Amino acid sequence: MRARLALLYCGCKVELREVILRDKPTQLLAASPKATVPVLVLPCGEVIDESFDVMCWAIASSESCELSVSDEALLLIKNCDEQFKPLLDNYKYFQRHPELSQQQHRDRAVCFLQDWNRRLSQQTYLLGDVLSLADLAIFPFVRQFAHVDKDWFFANELIHLQTWLQRCLESALFTAVMFKYTQWQEGDRAILF
Repeated sequence: MRARLALLYCGCKVELREVILRDKPTQLLAASPKATVPVLVLPCGEVIDESFDVMCWAIASSESCELSVSDEALLLIKNCDEQFKPLLDNYKYFQRHPELSQQQHRDRAVCFLQDWNRRLSQQTYLLGDVLSLADLAIFPFVRQFAHVDKDWFFANELIHLQTWLQRCLESALFTAVMFKYTQWQEGDRAILF
């Protein structure tokens, strides 16, 4: 999702091929043996198969994109990807990690939510009053976290984070990337995104 957010925000036109990971097309496997999404195949044949790298490509490829790749944004995203995301996965899929209860997995991740909430208590977005790369990169993971137990998330004292999440969810950008496309099949007409 975050790659799509950046592509759309930066106005990059790409051909979209919606895939279902349990039914991976051979073209996906040929482009990226990792067979994860997203996969961006550039006209020169270069393959970008990490969502953050697609985001950076979108920014670099757009003359009008206002997102910048600041050191502070990179640090926030790195901490999210390397530390928060594994905790989120353990919380979502706690059955695979029975060494702790689901609540214990959740509690291990709360410090990240509290830090983001503190930042948002003083500004509209994570790095100020303007949407940043950090917002686009972190928002999808906060959304996933909130969806595991919405009652807990919205009953918590993370008021500023809740407001930020709601703002992101109600944005035209989010609505546009959440449009459901049909699964791509060989020979389908190109969908430009």
